[in-house]
Amino acid sequence: MKLIGAAAGIFMCATTLAAAQEIKTTTKEKTTFKVEEGRDLKVTGCVQRFEDAGYMLTDTTGNLKFVLVTDDNLSKYVGHLVDVKGLGTDGADGKIKIEKEVGTSGQVGGEKEPDRHSKKTTEVSGDVGFPYLGMRSIKKLSNACR
Repeated sequence: MKLIGAAAGIFMCATTLAAAQEIKTTTKEKTTFKVEEGRDLKVTGCVQRFEDAGYMLTDTTGNLKFVLVTDDNLSKYVGHLVDVKGLGTDGADGKIKIEKEVGTSGQVGGEKEPDRHSKKTTEVSGDVGFPYLGMRSIKKLSNACR
């Protein structure tokens, strides 16, 4: 009986220590893209989802015209014919600035840990392998791509 009582005490103590050492963290990540060099363009096309969670502008047959560089949610324009204005390139005369911010906050054992924040900026210039357009404005022309 003493063995069962001792085991129960050890279990209760271990449970209390595990609860006291509980770790809670929150990580927030934000990535922004901005076209910094290129030509002012106005392009008509169809908005489609891009394979890497972005959007692209295609011609009416589905061929890529431009990858749209924007932080906006364009889901309401997918499948629609639009006019897009912005700064873009289809060659080596552009530059994209990519900023990635990561912030972490949390608690260890009920004690608040200092917030951590990091920011990394990358610039990509020249031919990136596809035409891109930093969207300034978008105007729907039709509900369907034709």
